[in-house]
Amino acid sequence: MKFVAVTACPTGIAHSQMGAENLENTATKRGHEIDVEVQGAMGTENELSAEAIEAADAVIIAADTSVSQDRFQGKPLVKSNIKGAVNDADGLIDEAIEKAGGDIGGETEEQIDESTAEDSEDPDTEDHEEPTPETSESDQTAVDDSSDREKSGGLLGKLKSIFS
Repeated sequence: MKFVAVTACPTGIAHSQMGAENLENTATKRGHEIDVEVQGAMGTENELSAEAIEAADAVIIAADTSVSQDRFQGKPLVKSNIKGAVNDADGLIDEAIEKAGGDIGGETEEQIDESTAEDSEDPDTEDHEEPTPETSESDQTAVDDSSDREKSGGLLGKLKSIFS
């Protein structure tokens, strides 16, 4: 299936990027295509084209800020906070497949087992407390990051090195 997604958080520095990368990795592992737009302090990155939206079977919005939904009219829509994309991209993908009228069972058991096994090994799939006023979002991000992310490289590893 083909999906489009928007990730956004109030600061838009780390969580939006982590959620986008997690959605991209999860969809790809499960044999789906996804384009993810990231909205944050730096503006909009990877803005979704009208063609990508038209071709999408469903839309995922994982945001803690307001995201205009006008351009997604008529598309099955899954909404979540950004934490959903960071911690449960599989659940969001499953919901998008279901809302698009697809069969989650259409994926091979091996694809689902691999995705689930990798998620269960990731300590970041646990729920973490939201940042409190005395703990800044960047402080919480540093606490949430694991050595697995740093070792994995990619965007998450770079973010880890920036915030440590």
